[in-house]
Parts: sequence; structure tokens; C-alpha cells
Amino acid sequence: MGLTVRPSNPPLSAVSRAMAASRGDLVNEWATWILHRAAQAPHLDRPTLERQLGLLVDIVIQLTGRVRRQAAQLWFDACEHYGRTAATRGLAAGEVVEEIQRLRELLIRHLSDIIAALPARYSMATVLRLNRQVDRGIAQAVVGYTDALVETLFNQNGVPVFVQEPVDREILKRLEQMEGELARL
Repeated sequence: MGLTVRPSNPPLSAVSRAMAASRGDLVNEWATWILHRAAQAPHLDRPTLERQLGLLVDIVIQLTGRVRRQAAQLWFDACEHYGRTAATRGLAAGEVVEEIQRLRELLIRHLSDIIAALPARYSMATVLRLNRQVDRGIAQAVVGYTDALVETLFNQNGVPVFVQEPVDREILKRLEQMEGELARL
């Protein structure tokens, strides 16, 4: 399949640049929020969590860029992986939704000035596009979460057992694969 580069309209390009400029802050605030609220639950170490969240933010940036159609499938895959990871962390399905929902809140805060400065027609279209992508990501995260739980129940005769070390290696391996796919875009 050849690479289809679609021209980006100036408002989407401006939003993409603004997201790229605030990427570090987005990832840091998101990771801090997750680690703070999940202090009692099993969780990934901060570098792995930040790497996973950074990948999600990088893909969202591409979703407003010229290769947004190719990035859409990677977004679904990354969100599904996030849901699987959340299952290994022992989260409830609602918590997975809340964690990705937090990305929407951060995007609103970080992009509100630039979106408000756009003409009304473009600002509304941009907000709707970002919301639609976050909603689709949430749905895929829940799919990944559910698949992981069902798989765990079948593999372990209905008794969930969390083995942290091999799971960490699997998470990192999958993150490397998706980072490579993003780099190829």
C-alpha cells in the first residue's frame, strides 16, 4: 500500500504544531494524573507509562496531519494495546475510559487558545475531529481491555493471575513495534 499524503488545511496544521509543541507537557500531566489516582493499584513504572502515553499523543498529532488516514489504524491499535495494558494493571473498564478521557481534557486545555483563535467554521470542525478520534480510541481501549480479560479467563481456567515481569516485556515489545510503525508514517 502506497503512502497517501493528504494536504492539511491550515487550521489542522496549526493545531498539529501546537500539540507537538506541548507534547512533553501533555504526556507529563497525563502520566502524573494516572499515577496519582492509581497509587494503590498495580501500575507500570513511570518511564514505561510515559512512553505509552507519548506514543498515543504522537499518534493524535499525526491524526491532524497529512497522513491522518494511515495514522487512524495505528491509533486503533495503540488504544487497543492501552486497554490490554490496563487489564494487566487490574483496572476496571470505567477506569480505562477515564484515563483516555483525560487526554481529551488535556487537549482542550492545551489547545483552547489556538482553537478559539480559528474562524468558527474551522474551530468547530477541528474540535469535532479531535473528539471523534478520542471517542474511537476509547472504544478500542475497551475492546482491548475486554479481549485481555476474556483471554486471561480462558487461559487460566477462570482465575485471573497477574504476572508482572513477562507482561512488562510484552508491553515494551509492542510499544517498540508501534513506535516503528509511527516512524514509518
